[in-house]
Amino acid sequence: MQKSDFYYSLPQRLIAQQPLPERSASRLLCLDAETGQVRDRMFRDFIDLLDDRDLLVFNDTKVIPARLMGKKTTGGKVEILIERIVGAQQAIAHIRASKAPKPGAVIELQEGCRCTVLGREDDLFILEFSGQESIEQLLQRIGHVPLPPYIARQDAADDRSRYQTVFARKSGAVAAPTAGLHFDQQSMARIEARGIKSSFVTLHVGSGTFQPVRVENLAEHVMHKEYYSVSRETVDLVQKTRQQGGRVIAIGTTSVRALESAAGSGDLQPGFGDTELFITPGYQFRCVDAMLTNFHLPESTLLMLVCAFAGYQPVMDAYRHAIAESYRFFSYGDAMFICRGH
Repeated sequence: MQKSDFYYSLPQRLIAQQPLPERSASRLLCLDAETGQVRDRMFRDFIDLLDDRDLLVFNDTKVIPARLMGKKTTGGKVEILIERIVGAQQAIAHIRASKAPKPGAVIELQEGCRCTVLGREDDLFILEFSGQESIEQLLQRIGHVPLPPYIARQDAADDRSRYQTVFARKSGAVAAPTAGLHFDQQSMARIEARGIKSSFVTLHVGSGTFQPVRVENLAEHVMHKEYYSVSRETVDLVQKTRQQGGRVIAIGTTSVRALESAAGSGDLQPGFGDTELFITPGYQFRCVDAMLTNFHLPESTLLMLVCAFAGYQPVMDAYRHAIAESYRFFSYGDAMFICRGH
C-alpha cells in the first residue's frame, strides 16, 4: 500500500485543543473488525464491554516536560525538544532555530541554565548541560509539556497532569500514550473491582510518532526508535489469559508495539531495548486480540497500525463515521475500541 491510501480529510474544528473536564467523559466508537459494524458509546461503557477473563495491557511510561526555550549567544531564539536522555548531563534533542547551531555553540536557557551542542546524529543534536542537577531535574524545573504540534496553543499548568496517564510511573516519554488518558482513578478502581486483570508494559513514546511519513512507498520508510520493556509477569499473564479463553486488550498503539516487539521471535518473551517495528497492513499479530486507541493523523504510522489490526476498509469507514458524528480527534480527543473475531 502507499502512503496516500491512508489520507482522509479532517475538519480543523474536530482536532481537540483541550482535554475534557473529566477524563472518562469521552465518547467511544466501537468497531467490530469482522463485520465493519460501528456503535456509538461513551467511554464510561468500556468496562461493560469486557469479559472477566480479559487482560488489559497499559503503557506505564511517564511524559517528561521535554520542551525548553532558550536563545543563542547571538540572541536568536531556540526551541529544544529533548528526544532522549542519554546520561546525567547529556541528551539527544530536536532544535528549532532560524539557523541550525554548530558544534560548540552555547544555548542559554532560563534561570541561568545553559547547554552546549556537541554534535549531530542525523536530524538530532547531541547536547551537554552544565550545572549540578540532572537533566530530568532541570526539565521538571524549567521545562514545558511537549504538546503535539496540532495543539495550537502554549502548554498550561493543568497539562502537566492531564497530558499524563493516572498510572504513569516510568519517566522517558515526550508524548503521551493517549488511549490511557481516558482512564481516571475511578475507572481503574471499577476494573479492579470487577476482577479484570491489568498488566503494564513500558514504551517511551518519542517525538517521531508525530513525524510525517515522507515517502510514498511504505517499504522505504525508516521507523523511529523507541525504548520498550516487557516483564516476565506480563508475559505470564498474557499466556494465562490466552489459555483461559480471554482476550489480550492493548490500551493504545504503544502497548501493541511493545507486546509485538517482544514477540519478534515468534513467541512473546520478556525483553527490553529499542524497537523500530513498523506495523502495516499484512502484518500478522501475535499477542493482541482487541485494542483501545484514539483517532490518529492522516497518513501516520499509527493509522497504518490500526488498519493492519482491523482491516483497511473497516477503519477508514469508521473514521468517516467519526467525522460525520463530530468525534474529537487526536491526543485530547475521543476513543475507539476495536474488536476482532475471537
